Amino acid sequence: MEIKTIYDQIGGEESIRKIVDTFYPKVYENDLLSPLFEGDINEIKRKQWMFLTQLTGGGALYSEEFGPPNMRARHMPFEITPVRAQAWLMLMHETLTETGLIETDGGKALFERLGHIAPIMVNSQ
Repeated sequence: MEIKTIYDQIGGEESIRKIVDTFYPKVYENDLLSPLFEGDINEIKRKQWMFLTQLTGGGALYSEEFGPPNMRARHMPFEITPVRAQAWLMLMHETLTETGLIETDGGKALFERLGHIAPIMVNSQ
């Protein structure tokens, strides 16, 4: 029996795009998070799509273009507090709920993985 990646379990590229397209309007409307996301929203969404694709086992798109993700180091210029990390995670949970993915094994696994990543990103109190 072949073990499916999270990417396959959630529906591949279409679902990753749906996550990104649902998530970023929430981020830009959030007073805590919007200051961290300046610049071209389309480029930010593209990078997130590549990262989530790689994180879920859909191919090393992010690394192929930018090198190893090393997300903590890449986010050091931004003030990420525990409250902001929780807000980010909450919006991601909201997104996975709205897209219907939180009810799937893949969606649960993705959220669990993101739940491990969010606290690692904290670089400021």
